[in-house]
Amino acid sequence: MAEREFILGGQKSGKSHRAEQCAADWLAALPTHRAVLIATAQPWDDEMRERIARHQADRALRVPGVATLEEPLALAEAIAAHSAPDTLVVVDCLTLWLTNLLMPADDLAPEEALAIVPSSRQTALLAAIGAARGPVVLVGNEIGLGVIPMGRDVRAFVDALGRLNQDVAAACDRVTLMAAGLPLTLKEPS
Repeated sequence: MAEREFILGGQKSGKSHRAEQCAADWLAALPTHRAVLIATAQPWDDEMRERIARHQADRALRVPGVATLEEPLALAEAIAAHSAPDTLVVVDCLTLWLTNLLMPADDLAPEEALAIVPSSRQTALLAAIGAARGPVVLVGNEIGLGVIPMGRDVRAFVDALGRLNQDVAAACDRVTLMAAGLPLTLKEPS
């Protein structure tokens, strides 16, 4: 297993399933191993609440030994707090984390929204990945393969996600692109 793996792909490409398989393999390797999944999704509406509940139930069946922590914003801090030589940290997913930073909820006070600076959060995330004391698996979406979005805000988000994906890929030993449930290795540990 690579110390740092970035798994990316489109929606329903098999990204989360692969990350869960990494966790299951890690837990099966030694009885002292632990795994924690840091979930970044926020339940903004009924459909998302149902989706999150379904993911939690499915994950509990597939990988019962994984602990789940919900952290939509303080991702670097959560990685630092839970990383240990015997603990695999899975982050699912970076795309929703970036969405949370760039498009805060309407009920957020203006000063709170201004305090969220994605570039400083991204720098902190990359530092946390590099300083992790145990293995880390990160999941993210590759959304730059489609048509060019028409709206300025959507184009800015696609650009920001592309930069985040490139930086995280550079920080990881292994990068895997998922398509139709099949992994394509883009980068291997040297």
